[in-house]
Amino acid sequence: MGGHIEQNENLCQSDAASYLTHREKLPDIVDAIIQGCEQHTCHHHIAFEPIPSKEAVTEIIDRFRAILFPGYFTREKLDPVNLKYSMGQTVSVLYDLLAEQICRSLRHDCFRYGREDLACRDCQGMAHEMALKVLQSVPAIQQVMTKDVAAAYDGDPAAKSYDEIIFSYPGIFAIWVCRIAHRLNELAVPFLPRIMTEHAHSLTGIDIHPGAKIGERFVIDHGTGVVIGETTEIGHNVRIYQGVTLGALSLPKNAGEQLRGKKRHPTIEDDVIIYAGATILGGDTVIGRRSVIGGNVWITESIPPDTKVLTEAPKLIYR
Repeated sequence: MGGHIEQNENLCQSDAASYLTHREKLPDIVDAIIQGCEQHTCHHHIAFEPIPSKEAVTEIIDRFRAILFPGYFTREKLDPVNLKYSMGQTVSVLYDLLAEQICRSLRHDCFRYGREDLACRDCQGMAHEMALKVLQSVPAIQQVMTKDVAAAYDGDPAAKSYDEIIFSYPGIFAIWVCRIAHRLNELAVPFLPRIMTEHAHSLTGIDIHPGAKIGERFVIDHGTGVVIGETTEIGHNVRIYQGVTLGALSLPKNAGEQLRGKKRHPTIEDDVIIYAGATILGGDTVIGRRSVIGGNVWITESIPPDTKVLTEAPKLIYR
């Protein structure tokens, strides 16, 4: 019995020594990682000014959802008696979170890139002003979202109620996140708009750049695989289906800087329907109002109003 205990102790001591030998190599690994960052061979943010937090942006999205659709996405019961108190708490916390992340974004741009237009200005004061402007936009965005939800219901016989659409439709989620992000983008807030829309993209499979201009009663049906580029312009009462790409033509090598900020994505006019898998490319491409774009078509030139674009029926083989 005693020999067995002694043998176990020897094994434990041997394991501990082996573990220590491996751990002793960690400082050298840490030094190599830090050296790589100091030599600018890795992307890093090692500074006294904090970078925007993706976790905080996710919380901002959750709180925006709670005020855009009151009572739908809160754990607590919301009734006419506690409405003002509950809404006040949510808006107050959201304001502080939003202002902090905007401030971090502005300061990051200033310190990291040395932008002259950001030099010597009150980033914190500006951030609070921008946060107020975004929150002041909420009633208008609510009105637009009411129309988006109604359009989704009107065009989908499978929808049982507006509630079902608000709770469960990925297109509605991606659209309202984009509308908030677009407002931030209009105010020239760095980082946050794209972090927001990419968060929605990760959850829904719908990729909308916050720079895209989108009209009222916009519907994304099903949604997976939808891509809407930065300079896309979409009119009112437009419906698109899964797998639709509103994108840019392939760019020549090193042409990115020359075309940055210029119109590269199509314009979709009012009352257009675009079916699944369609690809529409180019900044000069305009899809005229009331047109219908069939599934799996490839378009790189403008289409007149009241036009149907279809591919030839494929030849099916039965064996």
